[in-house]
Amino acid sequence: MMLRYALQTVRDRKAGFLGAFVALLCAAALVTACGTLLETGLRGKIGTERYAATPVLVSADQNVHETTVKEKKGKTKTKHKAKPVAERAWLPAATLDAVRAVPGVERAVPELTFQAVPLVKAPGEPRPSYGHAWTSAELTPFTLAGGRAPRDAGEVVIDRALAARAGLTAGSELTVQSTGEPKTYRVSGIATTPRGDLVRQSALFFSDAEAQRLAARDGQVSAIGVLPRPGTDPGELAGRVEQALKGTTAATAQVGTGDERGPVEFLDAAGARTKLVSMGGAMGGTSLLVAILVVVGTFALSVQQRHRELALLRAIAATPRQLRRMIGREALLVGLAAGVTGAFAGLPLAAWLYGRFIDSGVVPPVLERTAGIFPMFAAVAASLLGAWAAARITGRRIARIRPAEALAEAALEPRRPAWIRTVLGMLLLAGGAVLVVVLASLRTEPASTPVTFLAVVVLAGAVSLLGPLLVRGATALLAGPLRLAGAGGHLATANLRGNSTRMASAVTPLALLVGMTSTVLFITPTLGDAARAQARDGVKAGWVLAAQGPGVSGEAAERIRRTPGVTAATEIVQSTVRVGLAKYDAQGVTPTGLTRTWDPAVTAGSLDGFGEGTGTAAVSELAADQLGLKPGSALRLTLGDGTPVTLTVSAVYARGLGFGDLTLPHALVAAHVDNPLAAGVLVAAEPGTGREQLAAAVRAHPGVAVLSARDADEVRAERQAAGAEINLLAMGLVLAFTAIAVMNTLAMSTAERVREFAMLRLAGAKRRQVLRMLRAEALAVVLIGAVLGSGIALAVLTAFSVGMTGAAAPAVLPVAYAVVVGVAGLLALAATALPGRVALRVPPVDVATP
Repeated sequence: MMLRYALQTVRDRKAGFLGAFVALLCAAALVTACGTLLETGLRGKIGTERYAATPVLVSADQNVHETTVKEKKGKTKTKHKAKPVAERAWLPAATLDAVRAVPGVERAVPELTFQAVPLVKAPGEPRPSYGHAWTSAELTPFTLAGGRAPRDAGEVVIDRALAARAGLTAGSELTVQSTGEPKTYRVSGIATTPRGDLVRQSALFFSDAEAQRLAARDGQVSAIGVLPRPGTDPGELAGRVEQALKGTTAATAQVGTGDERGPVEFLDAAGARTKLVSMGGAMGGTSLLVAILVVVGTFALSVQQRHRELALLRAIAATPRQLRRMIGREALLVGLAAGVTGAFAGLPLAAWLYGRFIDSGVVPPVLERTAGIFPMFAAVAASLLGAWAAARITGRRIARIRPAEALAEAALEPRRPAWIRTVLGMLLLAGGAVLVVVLASLRTEPASTPVTFLAVVVLAGAVSLLGPLLVRGATALLAGPLRLAGAGGHLATANLRGNSTRMASAVTPLALLVGMTSTVLFITPTLGDAARAQARDGVKAGWVLAAQGPGVSGEAAERIRRTPGVTAATEIVQSTVRVGLAKYDAQGVTPTGLTRTWDPAVTAGSLDGFGEGTGTAAVSELAADQLGLKPGSALRLTLGDGTPVTLTVSAVYARGLGFGDLTLPHALVAAHVDNPLAAGVLVAAEPGTGREQLAAAVRAHPGVAVLSARDADEVRAERQAAGAEINLLAMGLVLAFTAIAVMNTLAMSTAERVREFAMLRLAGAKRRQVLRMLRAEALAVVLIGAVLGSGIALAVLTAFSVGMTGAAAPAVLPVAYAVVVGVAGLLALAATALPGRVALRVPPVDVATP
């Protein structure tokens, strides 16, 4: 009977359930989109292009491994963990002989892959460009469509797509920037593949000797392509090759077939998987918490609007169990419909979001998006569970009151919220305070970011539960200003006091919207401004050579050093290293004149003689604290290409945000990165040495710009703004969902007050007075929500700033903050005014008369 009544209620009260349906639909779409990103990170395919004709591929291990053994209660537990390195790992060239000796191997082809950027203008988006030896062209396979193979160090073969874009033919000249100085080659041939043009990269082929010189990896190869004999199964051959390499210098080599070849070819895509898992998990977790908070609030309002109906059922002897079952089944019906619809709506939403990630460079296009059914099932399940739990929680009180009290309870809101609600709200508030304290002690961005958004959601949950009390307290403060609005203000004050629970349901999403948006917008500037300030204070050089292409070559830096008036020039090459499994940003700097261009605020040790060998390192105070280091300590780390080294700490410095946690000798870092060109060169010069003089010295080097220290700081600010845009994009769906929830909740709250408006008009209130009352209520709700949301954001951002920068100085952009509050206010006013005007069109006599 209760199921039939639930079906009838949903059918007859479509408008009443519309708000809950919209909230659940948006929640399901959000879960599907985030789940799709997470699944793509876990199972997304990375297709191969370069190795399409290579059934078996041998490559170096791209991971750092760590094994821990723990004894607990007499049992030994062994754990193996692995983390990827940032650069391409290389194999010993001697591995080739071991592979060739494996039975079933027809040919083993050594591969060299290195940076080779053609310095030519071509239409369309720039593509990654790599150089190879011509003898490895068969791994794709590439064949000549015109011209001939490169015969000497001055010739190059390019792929057909690059030739078409750049307008090159056999005999044309092409300048290429590789790992050293730019060099002009003659195009000896144009190559093509039977599978069509490469779409994700450009390929340039050099003679074997020239490729070896450009790769700058003597005695090493980037991979080995294995071509099996006819009739040999690639999977079985891969197993034999792996077995043959055990006990050799390439014992950790990876042997891949099929889809395992793609990650070897596109290292950035393999790293993007990890990033996408982390991002999808963080977004999904935050989305789920926000969805629960919003859905519970929406259902609370929906059930509150039906108090009279539910009370009447209690008065005619419906049992509490029957009411709970009815409300639960109604919720399941709405949740199922919304969950299925939202799951399908989440697929194009996921595709759109993934496309934006690709456009912004967060994810490379070679990582194919996975559109499986698991996120959709998860979305439907989350909708059903959330709807049922929300309905049971919000319908608990009306189902438990005695029949004789039912109609009296339905007539007016209780004067005090239920004690359990208040207790739970205080617990959430305490939990949020604990998270804020913990956040203030976290000093790394990967650790602090998830805690930051969790703290916002938890504190918003406390606002939701304590909302009636907060609204009443705020109303007491706003009563005076509201009276200035005349009769409408008096009515608004009375409504805020008498319907604090309903008003609280509107305040919560507003507080969440303002708090979450402010946190997303200002978290990057908070960290970035501190980093820029440290960089400004630490750069003593007045000029900077900035790379506007692959990088600044060593010859360009040397020409600057020989320029009259220049006292020092420091080349900086950047990478990422691992100490154990922990990842640290590192920079390599040239030693000559270092202290004239750079001041990292050394707090222990000295930079005298730093970098003259390759065995020293300087570390930030954060890294020193985390790793237990001091001057003279041994620092064992893994360089970007997986090479382990042990260095001696010579100095500890304070400006780690501005310059990274590790500073190493330039020669050491440059020998173990894919791009050894300098990202920038700090130039100290005597007074009177100007931009024109410096620019003339590097005019022969394309892609090098001379910037003042101020200009370089502005470039850093632009990169910071790009990072903020990515954060906003990542959390954009959550913010959009919260904005929809604001409008949905306020529209529901206003639309159900038709009878109240009619009674006011019958009592003598004019239409404009009622509308003025609604505007006053909306402004009061916006003010309360904005203050609470701003307080949440301020507390969280301050704690984040203390932990990450050591100072309670969150960066708040006044214009951006004003836009956030203004947009929230416009949404609230629109969601109140439009339903209010519609409700006032109904003749009051028709509504007031049963």
